Amino acid sequence: MSKHCHFIIHKPFGYLSQFIYTATVRKNKKLLGELYNFPEGTMAIGRLDQDSEGLIFLTTDGKESQAVRSSKVEKEYYAQLDGLISDEALHKLQNGIEITIETGKYLTKPCKIEVLNPQPIFPERSKRIRDDRHGPTQWVSITLSEGKNRQVRKMTAASGFPTLRLIRIRIGNMLLDNLNSGDVLEVEKFEY
Repeated sequence: MSKHCHFIIHKPFGYLSQFIYTATVRKNKKLLGELYNFPEGTMAIGRLDQDSEGLIFLTTDGKESQAVRSSKVEKEYYAQLDGLISDEALHKLQNGIEITIETGKYLTKPCKIEVLNPQPIFPERSKRIRDDRHGPTQWVSITLSEGKNRQVRKMTAASGFPTLRLIRIRIGNMLLDNLNSGDVLEVEKFEY
């Protein structure tokens, strides 16, 4: 039996969390497989949408994928919000907020959320975020134990403070740390 390979990657803005083109993915899209010569059978554990950035685990071990996606492994995101979030909105997000998913309305599980002060500093991404002339923005940390499609974006929009930029900074005990956008690091195992 061959040894499985595991990677962590800082997914850049504009990339899809996929490795091959399909009937629904146009050829002009950028895929994670373009960033590194991954072994055959590599898969992303927990996707980030095209507009989101940050930490993703990649593996050739499907069992590892199931363990990382479980509700026992927290995922932490930094979200730059449109506006200065109110205490009421923070309370709603923390205790569960109704969003729409494929099957209908869904009440999110309680999560950890806090305003980041000082605000984090990240390099500019390839597509600029609007500037302060259009109103203030604010960064928050949101830690979830679940992962519905575009959940953080849907949650902040439902609270009245849409997400302008979203970066996953932690999965379990593994941190994005000093990985630059597009960096890939092979690891012996995942720390979760």
